[in-house]
Amino acid sequence: MNITTRDVPPRSAWQLEQAGIHPLLAQLYAARGVQSTDELDDGLAKLLPPDTLLSAQAAAVMLADAIAAQRKLCVVADYDCDGATACAVAVRGLRLLGAAHATYLVPDRVVDGYGLTPTIAQRVKDSGADVLITVDNGIASVDGVATAQTLGLDVLVTDHHLPGATLPEALIVNPNQPGCSFASKSIAGVGVMFYVLLALRAEMRKRGLFDAASQPKLDALLPLVALGTVADVVKLDANNRRLVAQGLKRVRAGALPAGMRALFEVAGRQAPTATTFDFGFALGPRINAAGRLSDMTLGIECLLTDDAARADELARMLDAINRERRDIEGDMRDQALMMAESLFEEGEEPPPAVCVFDPDFHEGVVGIVASRIKDKLHRPTFVFAPSAAPGKSHELKGSGRSIPGFHLRDALDLVAKRYPGVVLRFGGHAMAAGCTISEEGLDDFEQGLTQVAQEWLDAATLTRQLETDGPLPVQYRRPEMVDTLHQAVWGQGFAPPTFSEEVEVVSQRLVGGKHLALKLKHQGQPVDGIWFGRVEPLPQRVLLAYRLDADEWQGVRRVRFLVEGAATL
Repeated sequence: MNITTRDVPPRSAWQLEQAGIHPLLAQLYAARGVQSTDELDDGLAKLLPPDTLLSAQAAAVMLADAIAAQRKLCVVADYDCDGATACAVAVRGLRLLGAAHATYLVPDRVVDGYGLTPTIAQRVKDSGADVLITVDNGIASVDGVATAQTLGLDVLVTDHHLPGATLPEALIVNPNQPGCSFASKSIAGVGVMFYVLLALRAEMRKRGLFDAASQPKLDALLPLVALGTVADVVKLDANNRRLVAQGLKRVRAGALPAGMRALFEVAGRQAPTATTFDFGFALGPRINAAGRLSDMTLGIECLLTDDAARADELARMLDAINRERRDIEGDMRDQALMMAESLFEEGEEPPPAVCVFDPDFHEGVVGIVASRIKDKLHRPTFVFAPSAAPGKSHELKGSGRSIPGFHLRDALDLVAKRYPGVVLRFGGHAMAAGCTISEEGLDDFEQGLTQVAQEWLDAATLTRQLETDGPLPVQYRRPEMVDTLHQAVWGQGFAPPTFSEEVEVVSQRLVGGKHLALKLKHQGQPVDGIWFGRVEPLPQRVLLAYRLDADEWQGVRRVRFLVEGAATL
């Protein structure tokens, strides 16, 4: 592992500090490319305007006409947290804006596969709907859209995934479609749907249905937008940070849906002090678990209900499913790691890409397991499980996670071209992607992925790089500073503050058999540390990378270091 320190442009840091930003925050923001306080202004007025999102205005006209004609609208969701929150935002928002008939349908991961398929289109038609709206999917659903239109449905595709060579013939709102100048290409699916609702409200204002004072308040949807944005691990550019900050403010003020409140409670987290960490590691996984092991309808219903008792019941069900998911994942992770580590001898480097399969793996958690292996070995990783879909036992479902410098979706595209017939379906992003392959094509897939990795990756990219913010000035090692840092919006592409410096390890012991508890000397002063998931002991002096946290003991709050990595001196 290489532990490096981010460059801090001194002029940017000075300007931010002169504008009233805390000196440490000024350094952290400047190191992440922030040049002025304007970029840190999280006011709603600073959001990118909806009219810069291609076809958002046309979508608004289409939906306004449908609502005026009292047509029935059906939202086709996806079965992850972004898809679930996007669906809840769509249904809640459309109802707020007067849609008397706004329902939803979510595919089953096992039975239906991903996206708007012809079968799903038929189910939407059979439900009595007139208009089909996709959220967080649809950009690759060429056949499904064609079927929907043949059935007489009007189709609106809202998505954020990268398009393939052929676009579906429908009205599309997606910042990544050709010709769209929307500046935030990394907006999540839930964010795209929120923007469509903003455009729809503006269209209805123009039609005289209400004015700025009497219009429905769509900001009530921002906690859901923030949750889906963080959970989908999209890059937190300035616009996404504003959406998340606005959502967090409302959550902390107690203005959040009953289902989110219940999820905070079952996760043992506190909404008044909510952070992006809570969205990404407490609420998000509980919603995702429904899509992985059960039916995402549970997650969406939890986010839609305004009944506190019903929300509590659904949140407890989601929590129980998440516990089951963790058990399955733990067993699979151990097995998959053993298989991955058997691909190379002890002391050797892992292969440039890792591909594992076991007939007993569960397709619902292959993505999480791939992520764990990628974190451990620092290699692009695919984990496959047998398809559980009826009549698809000859297919394998795979999910991949990548490392910087290796665009996973592009790699899949190249493997598909080089090995025709092996990759049956694929899609995704640079860092996460999924595919379905024929069982007999597993060896060819592994060979193809390894070939691409050998061509694209070099020794530098295959070495784990941990970028940090350098030493922590001792005057900032206090609980109040931890609170200040936790209040800010951090996440993908806007990394949480991680400090690094040489420390002395005074003592160390294992906690629970799998975590390393540390007594450290930081700049001559004692501080506790914990390294979750680490069992190997550290040398007495070590270059340590850590995040700041605070714990409480006998009524006294103390700073502790959450260790992220170490390098020998």
